This record gives sequence, C-alpha cells and structure tokens, in this order.
Amino acid sequence: MLGAAVNGHRELVYVPNTNSNDVYVIDPKTYKVVDKFYGGPEPQHVVPSHDLGTLYVASDEVPTGGLVPIDPRTGKSGKLINVQDVYNLYFTPDGKQAIVVAEAYKRLDFYDPATWRRTKSLSFPECGGINHMDYSADLKTMLVSCEFANRMIVLDGVTHKKVRQFDLDVTSHGMPQDVRLTPDGKNFLVADMHANGVYVFDGAATKRTGFIPTGNGTHGIYFSRDGTRAYISNRGEGTVTLLDTSTLKPITKWRIPGGGSPDMGGVSADGTVLWLSGRYDNEVYAMSTKDGRLLARIPVGSGPHGLTVWPQPGRYSLGHTGNIR
Repeated sequence: MLGAAVNGHRELVYVPNTNSNDVYVIDPKTYKVVDKFYGGPEPQHVVPSHDLGTLYVASDEVPTGGLVPIDPRTGKSGKLINVQDVYNLYFTPDGKQAIVVAEAYKRLDFYDPATWRRTKSLSFPECGGINHMDYSADLKTMLVSCEFANRMIVLDGVTHKKVRQFDLDVTSHGMPQDVRLTPDGKNFLVADMHANGVYVFDGAATKRTGFIPTGNGTHGIYFSRDGTRAYISNRGEGTVTLLDTSTLKPITKWRIPGGGSPDMGGVSADGTVLWLSGRYDNEVYAMSTKDGRLLARIPVGSGPHGLTVWPQPGRYSLGHTGNIR
C-alpha cells in the first residue's frame, strides 16, 4: 500500500550516529551496512519531508546544526544545509512550513522548506528540553514534550500558541520523550524515560487519562501496520513492551537476548520487522513483529539514535522519524 510519492525509493534503513557524526545505511534484506556518510554536526534523527520526496538528517550541535538531505531513490546524501539546532524536525499539515525543534534554545523555529529561510520563531522558556510532538487527528492540536521540565505543553495547530500545559507527576524527575497519537485518533501516548511508562491523554489533549507502566527507560513508541499494537522500547532494560491500542493494556514484553538499549526506530513497510537503534551499544536491532525474535544485531557508529525505515505507506509526513498520515 505504498503511495506514488515513494515509487522507486530504495528499501533502506538510515541510522544517524550522534557521537560519530555519521549515518549508516542498512540493507533490510541482508541486514548488512551498505553505505556510510556524513550526517552533520551531532545528527539526531532522519526525517521524511512533508511530500515524502526527501529524507533529512537533523543535526543540532550548538551553536551550529543543520540538515543533510538524502535522495531516497538512490540513498545518497547531499550537502549540509545550515539550520541552527535541529534536534528534531516537523511540518505543518499543509507542508508550507517546516518546524525546527531547537531544543537547546527552548524554541520552535519555522522555516520555508523550499529555501530553508526562517520565517518566525516561538520561545517556550517553560519547556526545557522541548523535544517530540504529534498532532491530533483533526490536526487542530499539537502535544509537545518538555524533556527537562517534566511537563507537556499543548499548542494550537494553526496559530501555534500555547493553550495549556500538563505538569507530570508519576515521578518528580520525569523525562517525557516520544509523543504519538494512536492510529484510531482516540489517545495520545507519551513515553517517559524516568517514570518508566507511558502517559495517556485524550485525543484532543484536553486531559490526562492514565499512566501505563512498561519498563525501565521507556523511550520510543511505534505502531503495528494494522494499528492494533504499539511497540514501546524500554531503553534502560533492553526490552520492548507490546501494548493493545484499543484496551491500552500491555500484552507481553520482548527481551533482547544479552541485553541492549533500544531507543528509536520504526516498522518495515510490510509490518514484519521492528527496527530499533541501540543507543548505548552502537548497534541496531531487527526484531520479528510476530514473536519478538531477534533477527539481527548490526554494528553501526557511535550513539545511534533516530533511525528511519524507508519507504513507508502514507500520504504525507508530519515529521520526526515517521509520523506519517
């Protein structure tokens, strides 16, 4: 069910390595590294463009940073585009603006994605470690994590003005990470690395509705191709929790043999393989979505982080490593 926008794109897994400033490219059929290139100063995530035609390596070493474009038809990289502190990258639903998450400066910077010239900047001093986000199903609301402030902020999806905030309380030193809307649009899930679980908010981000313990160092959230399961990486214990997205109940937990540090990743287009970076072990894990079996453990560069599995089904990208609608 791949769209015309990704026709002819190579099947590859792109792994940005934050400490070695490079990107490793893996062939998902052979589980072998087939290429390596410069990822910019401190690369964090590989992000599909709104029209799915380009992949961007987002790098955020302050006071510099930048974007390295990748042609997904060839898997080859282009020249670094100088953009300050691109910890993460998102897009407005119409694709007219790119939203750079300037984490170190507690800002959201808006750019024309055609010229990469900044058009406006919004400061959120109360949101230390501004980090991950996702949109509600109607695209009118954005839920944003504040990694170093133990809170979430809610923005109007059109004006980008703050409308409310949630101070998190499961632990006093919480560290909210990945933010994902469930495929049915009914709930937001927020992984918290220090609370060791997932906060639940209603689909309009008007109230917090629950908390689900999952494991030590809860970090990333990914969905099965049919939308019925969430794969939640627990970086601190080397496990993945399987969550039923309708009941919001844990089903089981998969353990990486010998341990590991599963961080960010994605699911293959056919839904059969879960890919995760091993942040502190300089490796990537490929796991069967059928039973959690480890299919491959692939050595990569230093500090692998926001890897992207490409291509993916969908019409357009809202950003991050694959928030695609």
